[in-house]
Amino acid sequence: MTRFGIKTICLAAVISVASFSGAVMAADGAALYMSKTCVACHGKDGKTPIMPTYPKIAGQNKEYAQQQMMDIKSGARSNGMTAAMKGVMHLVSDEEIAALAEYVSGLTP
Repeated sequence: MTRFGIKTICLAAVISVASFSGAVMAADGAALYMSKTCVACHGKDGKTPIMPTYPKIAGQNKEYAQQQMMDIKSGARSNGMTAAMKGVMHLVSDEEIAALAEYVSGLTP
């Protein structure tokens, strides 16, 4: 095999892994949405919360959603309905928060 052939195969492998890792992030966000009980309050689709005072989060800006979850987790945000989330957020890592924010931002509002 020529050097060009090996470089092409390596490049294809890198592109493939990069594409797969993006898909894993989205899949992880969906799984986390269920396992971390987000679904219980915000609804399966992120837009049918169980109470009218809970936010619809489907399609929310990713950076905004991530910051709100981080602020609730740290205690920097403690207004509104954050008390309901405070008990769950200590179970969610920063990486999981990023995956959840990515997931909800992709839901159809």
